Amino acid sequence: MKKVQKTLLNIDGKQIPAKVYHERRKNVRANIGKTGAILRLPFGLSQKEELEFFAWFKEYVKEQLDTNQDIQELFFGKGYKNGDLLTVGERQYRLQMQFTERKTHGAKIANSIIFLELAKHDIESHRQKAIRHLLSRTVGNDFLPEITRRVLELNQIHFRQDVKSVNLKYNSSNWGSCSSESNLNLSTRLLFAPQDVIDYVIIHELAHLIELNHSSRFWKLVEDAMPNYKDKEDWLKEHGPKCDF
Repeated sequence: MKKVQKTLLNIDGKQIPAKVYHERRKNVRANIGKTGAILRLPFGLSQKEELEFFAWFKEYVKEQLDTNQDIQELFFGKGYKNGDLLTVGERQYRLQMQFTERKTHGAKIANSIIFLELAKHDIESHRQKAIRHLLSRTVGNDFLPEITRRVLELNQIHFRQDVKSVNLKYNSSNWGSCSSESNLNLSTRLLFAPQDVIDYVIIHELAHLIELNHSSRFWKLVEDAMPNYKDKEDWLKEHGPKCDF
């Protein structure tokens, strides 16, 4: 039996989601998970001991943020600035930012330059979130013809089903989906993965055109099209958190 408490850690003015577990254990443990920081405490601690360990926990999280760029990007994104180069697959984009009096943000692309029009009165955290959204949408539109061709090619080779549409949208909860209306949706995060991994996700979703489930019949379809598909799943598990705008 264990109980969990969700909270937010204020680290240098930035908020980090955290979970504190009380459980049967003999020691105290802290780590950084994919969705937040985690503190595990044994049952039976006094209030003073819990407060001391929580203070230690905050210092631990601060140290991880200060020394690990990957963890910073996991929680706060990449912190884009004017002139940055964004590499997605084999393409590179130069970011050109213009700050305006407008209340909304916008973007357009020309000759591998992404022009970002940003509201200068927005706070930085909101602005960075908007930049990631704009980059995802703009780069997704740039890659869509290529991804669509690959979807149709793999479908013709392995499945020969009707595909009504192919869409690239930002999705943090999965890499792709397939609707009962034969619409394939792929996450723009997937564009940071190697081509064989992208192919696996495409094949996975195309197989759903035949089996809209994860039955043994479904996995047989995937394996017939890509016998080493489990290697691609392993790659996503290991490297997937870094595939993001």
